[in-house]
Amino acid sequence: MEEWGFSNHDLVEASPEQLNHKQVQKARKGRQLTLHSMQKVTRALNIAIWNGLNKEQKEVYFEYLHHWLFNYAKGYQTNRADPNDALKEVVRAR
Repeated sequence: MEEWGFSNHDLVEASPEQLNHKQVQKARKGRQLTLHSMQKVTRALNIAIWNGLNKEQKEVYFEYLHHWLFNYAKGYQTNRADPNDALKEVVRAR
């Protein structure tokens, strides 16, 4: 979230689900969330990023999964490279 330059409010606003500021703040601080909460936050992040991209950028955007974002999730890999590094710079520059 910080790497993309999104605030808690940006994610809550982008989410079509019942996601609140408290859940996002817990995720941001590193508190362990349930699987359902991790998936909600991940979907909200993907939607917030998607809404900020143009058509060409949407073609190359790779959606995140919860085990890419949360280091305590089953399947997390520490040495995984982020395929969206180039897009991060473009979105943060806006």
